[in-house]
Amino acid sequence: MKNTDKKNEKNDLTHFGYRSVPASIKTDLVKGVFESVARNYDLMNDLMSVGLHRKWKDSLVRKIYFRKNLKILDAASGTGDVINRIAKIASIKKINIELFSLDLTHSMIKIGRDRSINNGLINHINWINADGTALPFKDQSMDIYLIAFGIRNITNHKVALDEAFRILKPGGQFLCLEFSKVHPTFKKIYDIYSHKVIPNLGKLISNDRSSYQYLVESIRKFPDQKEFSQLLSNTGFSKVNYKNLNLGVAAIYSCWKL
Repeated sequence: MKNTDKKNEKNDLTHFGYRSVPASIKTDLVKGVFESVARNYDLMNDLMSVGLHRKWKDSLVRKIYFRKNLKILDAASGTGDVINRIAKIASIKKINIELFSLDLTHSMIKIGRDRSINNGLINHINWINADGTALPFKDQSMDIYLIAFGIRNITNHKVALDEAFRILKPGGQFLCLEFSKVHPTFKKIYDIYSHKVIPNLGKLISNDRSSYQYLVESIRKFPDQKEFSQLLSNTGFSKVNYKNLNLGVAAIYSCWKL
């Protein structure tokens, strides 16, 4: 690549919520958001979703066919809510699997790791501080790649999906849980709740209105269900489908590398 091309790439604009920012700084801005909210992240998830995020994550995990010697990556894993669920199920089933929890934000990883210690699951999970657009894994090394409420925060969705495809083995499964476009009959109430209630909850619980304002805006900027499904197909995934949850507040995407 020519030097001028590299310079232009660094100056490309992307969105950070409703703001346009240079793509080169978005990752650090997102990291700052999650460093700020880490301590109250799980409490806020319960309050914002009225506890529904737990059911959504259970639905995501039920998409996994548990068997021996699975290698699973939970990308943008946050505080390890999903990976701890998987480790617990594997422990109950007495199945030996390899789990990798990866997140950009170190403080999130620490909370997740501490949780796994408290649950007696620390020996089942590898904790990795890394970026979802540069996964530190070999080609075709994972059986399952999953990401819950993380893909929309990654600066370059295409690169992140390419990386997911790269590390999956042939026959590997891609699973994603993400906020999505709600049914029109619910949109007005949802918009009021999102823009008025959630940022104020953030201020009340975390003394951080701006981070939760960003989170609300990032949902609106993320592709809708059909658009994201097309991105997955364009990446090379097969049998792409999605399931709406609670009138489309969230959706589970499932597809395969064949």
